[in-house]
Amino acid sequence: MSTRTLQWPGEFEIPKFSVDVEYRLRQGNLLYLRDGANLKVTKELKHDILQKLAETMYTFQPYPDPGNFEEVAKALVQTHPCLKERGSSSGFAGWVNSLKFKMGNYRTKLRQMGRRDVTINSRRRGGMSPDGEHPRKNIKKAKKGELNFLPDFPDGMDEDKLEELRQHLAHEMKKAHPSTAIVNRYMDLTFALRRKEAVHDKPPIAEILHRWPALFTESQICYEFNRIVGKNLSISFLQALDQIAPNMIEIFKKKTGTMGQKLNQIILEAKTTTPTDIRCLVLRGLPVILGDDPGVFFRTSSDATDELVAETAVGLLMSPADGAHQPPSCSHQPPSSGVAIILEGSILMADIETLPQAFYILFGLVYALHLDYPRYMRNTFNFVQHVLLNIGKEKLNAKVQTLKNQLTM
Repeated sequence: MSTRTLQWPGEFEIPKFSVDVEYRLRQGNLLYLRDGANLKVTKELKHDILQKLAETMYTFQPYPDPGNFEEVAKALVQTHPCLKERGSSSGFAGWVNSLKFKMGNYRTKLRQMGRRDVTINSRRRGGMSPDGEHPRKNIKKAKKGELNFLPDFPDGMDEDKLEELRQHLAHEMKKAHPSTAIVNRYMDLTFALRRKEAVHDKPPIAEILHRWPALFTESQICYEFNRIVGKNLSISFLQALDQIAPNMIEIFKKKTGTMGQKLNQIILEAKTTTPTDIRCLVLRGLPVILGDDPGVFFRTSSDATDELVAETAVGLLMSPADGAHQPPSCSHQPPSSGVAIILEGSILMADIETLPQAFYILFGLVYALHLDYPRYMRNTFNFVQHVLLNIGKEKLNAKVQTLKNQLTM
């Protein structure tokens, strides 16, 4: 199977079934419209319908959310009303349960075929769960809307061959002027190996930096984000930020109390009304209004002690001074200019020109390195994922949902 390119659709479209199944459903729909009679669903017919639906659902994600099953079942009886269930308030509750069982069985078949995104959880069933854990605990699956969470290796490639390509890639990056074409090609080919390391092996970031130096450049972070979720990170992020900025500023101005004072101070500190400064204003105010702790995330150079950087799991460090560009390195030293990205207590990338640019690079790194959102900025990162970038369909918490509703009023 090739890598996925589409997110779960806003409206699930029921696929075409086999010729025989389509004929029987068409006849059943005609009878339902004429007499209100439900189709008698045989075991064979139900199997064929569920099998096709499971295959289609898997093309979007191998572990659909509970709401996804309801969407598919509802779309099924709307498309083919003869399949509605009598005695069910929704008309499709039984189909939901059947889909869940079928999807589990379908994943079992895919495990036997060696599909990586499901074989990683192959010992999570019953008594075979590692360390006696509950079989559903710590299941490795897409939790942030990833399309290609753990893709299969390219056809004809195994881990040894991909490791050879990785070594060639690392050698290319040691050159004064690496070939963009070679870097892009090898990064594409070795994507599945990087995901295996990030998701399954979970090495320290310093080790990933040593093995994959090409990944820690803005262009490759954006490419990697596109490989994982199928979106252009920089363009999608900045366009969405610009779109919500006017309404966000109006919401900021209406706030009172302690929150209102903090937001008013951020507005007063805005230097100009240029697009970059407006974006900075929104990004600084967003965690305030969402109840996060931006003081832990946004740091300034005056705060940059070794101890402070070492204690920061995820953050941005800003410095107004000018300076030459420095290559990525895991250190505790503050940036000479611009904005630096802090991950796992080290400055990973420095001298990024603007705060919005640094924010989307950091957001891309969270996906590329398979990191959890920092708890002190969880609402903000969820807002960026679900509202700004429209990735995933998980239920939003109250604060994020409220702000989203205010922006669409």
